Amino acid sequence: MGNERYISVVGLGRVGLPLALCFADRGFRVLGIDNDVRLLDSLRAGRMPFEEPGTQELLERVTRAGALELAERAAEAAGADDIVITVGTPSFSHIESDLSQVRAVLDDLLPLLRAGHSIVLRSTIAPGTTEFVAGYIEKHRELRVGEDVFVAHAPERIAAGRFLEEIATLPCIVGGVDPASTERAAGLFGAFAAPIVRTSPAQAELAKIWTNILRYATFALPNLLMMDCERYGANVFEVIELINRDFPRGGIAMPGLTAGTCLRKDFAFSEERSNAPGMLLAVSRVNEAVPHFLVEGIKRRIGSLSGRRVAVLGLTFKRDSDDERDSLSPKLIRLLERELADVAVSDPHAATPTLPLERALADADVVVVATNHSDFEGPETVRRMLALAKPGAVLVDPWNALATGQVFSYVSESAALLGLADRQVQEQL
Repeated sequence: MGNERYISVVGLGRVGLPLALCFADRGFRVLGIDNDVRLLDSLRAGRMPFEEPGTQELLERVTRAGALELAERAAEAAGADDIVITVGTPSFSHIESDLSQVRAVLDDLLPLLRAGHSIVLRSTIAPGTTEFVAGYIEKHRELRVGEDVFVAHAPERIAAGRFLEEIATLPCIVGGVDPASTERAAGLFGAFAAPIVRTSPAQAELAKIWTNILRYATFALPNLLMMDCERYGANVFEVIELINRDFPRGGIAMPGLTAGTCLRKDFAFSEERSNAPGMLLAVSRVNEAVPHFLVEGIKRRIGSLSGRRVAVLGLTFKRDSDDERDSLSPKLIRLLERELADVAVSDPHAATPTLPLERALADADVVVVATNHSDFEGPETVRRMLALAKPGAVLVDPWNALATGQVFSYVSESAALLGLADRQVQEQL
């Protein structure tokens, strides 16, 4: 191997696994740890358990090189020099960060920690957590942080689908509880050649959660505007174009089902101790209200949904991703089912089994584009809707994925807007 440093990565989810593969590909000896036996079985069989461009080839390469080992128990991470923690940090429903998985890892490691160990928190954490971890270690072991062991936070800010690109280009924020801890973590992540930005633990923690809070709030604005436009009979896409056209202070985003595990939970890390309680909850309420808004909009156009067939296109939270975590599509489906609708779901990327597009569209009274997958874009999808859905079917497209420029329309109306004739429908199918 090209590097004698031994790294363990605890938590092989969408953050930890690509990171472990990238460390292994750069010549480190890497131990990947996860208590999900099915995930480990998939990796041992040479299969990535989720989609992330380029990682399947990367897994095959590091496996051939013998650079990646796998284990189930967090305690085994103590065999490495550097321990990177990437376990989940959800939030409780009563607006409180849940550090139980981080604490469980620490409790497994405590008896085995030794001088020279470095612990880097890669998970999203609330301000003060890095200092808590350092204090927790010193409370339970006679080890001095900064002298015997080293503790730092190096938050993950890479976008899903861009890991291999951004790990080497996106500035890596590193906040150690002391200068020695900062330098130890900076040296570790310096292997990726991306710029290293040294700071304090609190600033690293705040930078991470507010990166996601900014995006969550940014997307809430066009979603609220979409609801206002429905109230006043305006077209949200035309209003957004008016706001942004040649205006130096424009830049409002497009509406959509704003979701995903980072955006939907990370505001809680600030909200639990906020000086403006309720502000971020209001942002969440706007985004969480979009499925309800869409269902009510459908009912205003066709009345009762009882016995109506509704095709929901998209189950994952993000375009061209297989990640279903905290997607709003299941919420939309549940609301439709509460209206006694017959829901048919199609998503070519989701791990959850769904119907082929043609079967979902067949005899549909309503078609909802819930995820703006590239598979659903373009006139070909509208042609399929026109040929397979019922005459007069309602089309709901908050993303404007089909470029019709309308959140609510009728399939025949959308086909006319795109210049599609009935004769063309049969020729294209």
